Amino acid sequence: MHYKEKFVRFLLETGALKFGDHTLKNGLKSPYMIDTNKFDSGASLSRLGCFYARAIYEKMEFDVIPWETTMVFGSANKGISLAAATAIALAAAFDIDLAWSFNRKGAGGQGSEGVFEGRKPGPDDHILIIGDVMHAGTSLRDTVEMLSEQAPEAKVIGSIMAVDRKERGRDKRLTAVAEAHFELGIPIFPIIDIDEILGILKSGEIEREFNNNVKAALPTAEQIAAVENYLAEHRAS
Repeated sequence: MHYKEKFVRFLLETGALKFGDHTLKNGLKSPYMIDTNKFDSGASLSRLGCFYARAIYEKMEFDVIPWETTMVFGSANKGISLAAATAIALAAAFDIDLAWSFNRKGAGGQGSEGVFEGRKPGPDDHILIIGDVMHAGTSLRDTVEMLSEQAPEAKVIGSIMAVDRKERGRDKRLTAVAEAHFELGIPIFPIIDIDEILGILKSGEIEREFNNNVKAALPTAEQIAAVENYLAEHRAS
């Protein structure tokens, strides 16, 4: 089974991929959502880090992410655990030992480096930002701006997220991810996008692998159709 198929299975097993009526943080009503709060155990966070690491390694092999990358960075608050889990998985699975860092929202304690915890980004650092799900791209823009102000000599070389919803940004001609890419000048890529998720679900591969208890998490044909109709309405034009 390809790692993207395994990732869809993981999202369903943890309850992170939900179908039904949901309100997103941008206010949109959506027939599905990715709930990253479901990665709430050591086992699930460890597995999530492995999926990030696998996607990063694949992009390094194809020179989408440079091998010169020195640091993974997670913005407070959700990105902190994602960056830590990714750094651990890269070292354990691929022998790629990167520094990791995150920004602090409150006052720091002994040993803190300004707004940063972990290693402070320096002039020799090439930073990969770890995110979860992009809606409008506000969090990523804020993180890049913060790094340019607090660590101006470091270089942001890209960002990875768990899922690309492939919805349009403020410019309706572009997806939110493409819009952020052009504005920030960095590659942004997901472990998986919603079209790939739907393709895997419709293929039946996941259903054949599941036991009866987990099959309850699978969407119905009507729920898949609702997502496809939603995407038709909210895609870039």
